Amino acid sequence: MAVFVALGAFLMTLAGGWTALRVTDRRHLVLGLAGGLMLGVVGLDLLPEALDAAGHEVFGVPAALLLFVAGFLMAHLVERLLAVRQAAHGAEEHNGRAPEVGLTAAAAMVGHSAMDGVAIGAAFQVGGGMGAAVALAVVAHDFADGFNTYTITSLYGNARRRALAMLFADAAAPVLGAASTLLFTIPETLLGSYLGLFGGALLYLAAAEILPEAHHEHAARSTVLCTIAGALFIWLVVGIAE
Repeated sequence: MAVFVALGAFLMTLAGGWTALRVTDRRHLVLGLAGGLMLGVVGLDLLPEALDAAGHEVFGVPAALLLFVAGFLMAHLVERLLAVRQAAHGAEEHNGRAPEVGLTAAAAMVGHSAMDGVAIGAAFQVGGGMGAAVALAVVAHDFADGFNTYTITSLYGNARRRALAMLFADAAAPVLGAASTLLFTIPETLLGSYLGLFGGALLYLAAAEILPEAHHEHAARSTVLCTIAGALFIWLVVGIAE
């Protein structure tokens, strides 16, 4: 089931890359909804499950919460390192376009997508409801991943074939990540720790990348409503699963 669901992430990533070629004025609504879905999954389903699975404390704080913060900071650090490298290359290259910067950023997104697949597989090891909720957030998020992978690779002067190659690698990564979890069962404590770490990274992507991008050029109430709708939908999914 995890691999089958991950195929949805594969298709959504390709859809995002295709949309990068034919972007419309409705992109901000899609990103707003994706941000709401991700927020709902982290706060209403993923983090509570992580706290239950990794219940021990470290210096008075639940281990899952410490890893949640670590995941948030890790995602922030990776983004900042990429931004610094991009700025350094931009100062050296003509018109600020260094092809290796685009490839580095795209490769990081491929690695993240692989971990998305692992998260889907790990969530399905907890239960079908948890797996469906995490998969929904990942699938919604992968639309933006596909869009950004193609855009950033081509933006920095890489040939179209390279941009398409990175797009297909990003699309295949969640399937391979989910398939890897068929080879082993994650212990409950380790699973809770991983879900906490992944939740922090997912929240960062929603708060620092997806939602700001959604409002970058369209600070519309409809975008906010889509975000609220996404969070409420996850609440409904969690309620039905329980």
